[in-house]
Amino acid sequence: MHAYRTHTCGELRKAQMGETARLSGWIHRKRDHGGLLFVDLRDHYGLTQCVLEPDNPNFATLERMRAESVVTVTGKVVARSEDTINPNLPTGEIELLVEDLVVQSAAEELPLPVFGEPDWSEEVRLKHRYIDLRRESLHKRIVLRSKIIDSLRRRMVDEGFTEYQTPILTASSPEGARDFLVPSRLHPGQFYALPQAPQQFKQLIMVSGFDRYFQIAPCFRDEDARADRAPGEFYQLDMEMSFVTQDEVFGVMEPVLAGLFREFADDRKVPDEAFPRIPYAEAMRKYGSDKPDLRNPIEMEAVTEHFAGSGFKVFAGMIEKNPKVEVWAIPAPKGGSRAFCDRMNSWAQKEGQPGLGYIFWREEEGALAGAGPIAKNIGPERTEALRIQLGLEAGDAVFFAAGEPSAFASFAGKARNVVGQELNLFEENVFRFCWVVDFPMYEWDEDNKKVDFSHNPFSMPQMDPDAFMALNKDDHDTLLGMKAWQYDIICNGIELSSGAIRNHRPDVMLKAFEFAGYGEDVVEEAFGGMLNAFRYGAPPHGGIAPGVDRIVMILADQDNLREVVMFPKDQQARDLMMNAPAPAEMRQLRELHLRTVTPEAKKDS
Repeated sequence: MHAYRTHTCGELRKAQMGETARLSGWIHRKRDHGGLLFVDLRDHYGLTQCVLEPDNPNFATLERMRAESVVTVTGKVVARSEDTINPNLPTGEIELLVEDLVVQSAAEELPLPVFGEPDWSEEVRLKHRYIDLRRESLHKRIVLRSKIIDSLRRRMVDEGFTEYQTPILTASSPEGARDFLVPSRLHPGQFYALPQAPQQFKQLIMVSGFDRYFQIAPCFRDEDARADRAPGEFYQLDMEMSFVTQDEVFGVMEPVLAGLFREFADDRKVPDEAFPRIPYAEAMRKYGSDKPDLRNPIEMEAVTEHFAGSGFKVFAGMIEKNPKVEVWAIPAPKGGSRAFCDRMNSWAQKEGQPGLGYIFWREEEGALAGAGPIAKNIGPERTEALRIQLGLEAGDAVFFAAGEPSAFASFAGKARNVVGQELNLFEENVFRFCWVVDFPMYEWDEDNKKVDFSHNPFSMPQMDPDAFMALNKDDHDTLLGMKAWQYDIICNGIELSSGAIRNHRPDVMLKAFEFAGYGEDVVEEAFGGMLNAFRYGAPPHGGIAPGVDRIVMILADQDNLREVVMFPKDQQARDLMMNAPAPAEMRQLRELHLRTVTPEAKKDS
């Protein structure tokens, strides 16, 4: 017989009754019923109930053992009595009548329990993550993560992609976040950087003649934590393709993501239709966000004309003074009560806004009438025109945001989601994907009074390259109206990734940076390696890199990445379990020709 187990703790069934079995695992919990000691023994695969009778020589030993001690038990597989069968447990029809016990490791008093789902602090959970990971729910999510990654790999291979690995120690690259730097021992005073993403390498793979690349890639960014962004490191499904258009990138990624989500959806739905493609400008106008949650059916509309010259002087005055001012309506079906409207107004004030104007409709003497201060000020004719435009009825309401859209769109989008949540309008148990496309290539930098990149400087502009080269950097209207071949993939209001058709022509790339105020010397210094490669023949190429952690978070129905990452950092990017970061030894600093200067020391000097 094997020294530790003949079966796992999730394996025994009625077919093994009468056999002698050996199990090893953790003591999940113990119960003393009328002299019989019941022990739930747990391992990675499941749980088996073990029973010791009072005359068993190991009874006292096991009775004293703390939960989470590791033991090996040997005994007969017997049937449970009818009244003790547990239909919720795969092993629930049998139990192990223990004859022999070996204590492999006795547990001390636990800093947090494994049984149940206690609400313990992040500090305690992360410091003792190896115990936290034993909890059934978290354990299952980590296994789910592995299965999702395996499925992603299979699906990418089925689409004709090949996995290649890119370097971890590389050069610093200005990609929007801070680098993690690694000092070089062999080259004093010089540093490697951990890759924020394999962006330049995957493009160089295309230049090298490989056609369809992918990688489950580790990425490192020194940025602050938030619920949907892990501090320090994360993984993404990195992919790149040669000789492709935007449509072809979408044609690959849609079946990969839709198929993956269907595989792990449980009772949730993934619609069969192609992912909607929403231009950036439309997304901002309808949803107030470039990450629209399409489970919420509310679409905002511009209603400026109904307020221009109206009796509602707040909006009318703004429109008269500034031609850029617009008024947007946020419909609220079934929200037509003063109590709800006042509640939304209070919410807006807590968000730092002066308030949230509204109209709601009710039946009065057999006719529809608008109610609220705005309806009173603009009059029944304009109020009715608003209702007709928005398709609202009795019992419905509408809220308004006004100003220059760039200043209030984000707030309006947030209000849209709050209205949808408060009124239970969100579609349930569904994954709603969309592409946001046609991002502006450039935007106006008001602080520096210049044109600058809007999204991704390495994207190909949506313009004939020769026509682009003929532009003048002072032609602001053309530049600010230009779109780029950039796109985001969104699921339920969460951005999974940005992507682009890349700018593969050195002359076009230098010109694009010139328009944003970056000289050729600056671009050559920062991206010379990639530019030089492009000078020796580069194919048109494009790609995307959906975040693995976010995909798992959504499929696991969690709100925080910590719940789907095996060993996450805390909110301050610390590893509490391994005590990192930590001071380096003087010997290590000397080898690297480094000395440290703490903020306190800098202040004193």
